[in-house]
Amino acid sequence: MSDDRPQRLQDLQQFLRTIQKPNRAIEQIGEDESLVTSGLIDSLALVQIVVYLENAYGIDFSAHGFEPERLASLTSILDFIEEVGK
Repeated sequence: MSDDRPQRLQDLQQFLRTIQKPNRAIEQIGEDESLVTSGLIDSLALVQIVVYLENAYGIDFSAHGFEPERLASLTSILDFIEEVGK
């Protein structure tokens, strides 16, 4: 695990607070729980997550492809950031 991972998690949670549905708090979501299935976000919010990752981490989705399951949970998003950042 990267030394930066706790900070990335905090930054990701802060971003998700700006796009989450109002009826579910991010603090109620486990790190491995599906963000969409849990009701935190809708499937259209995945596009906003892609834009966030492109801007915050310089991830080029045209080079890495878009696989929704890689953005399904906090853990999978953090793993993806670490994988493509190598």
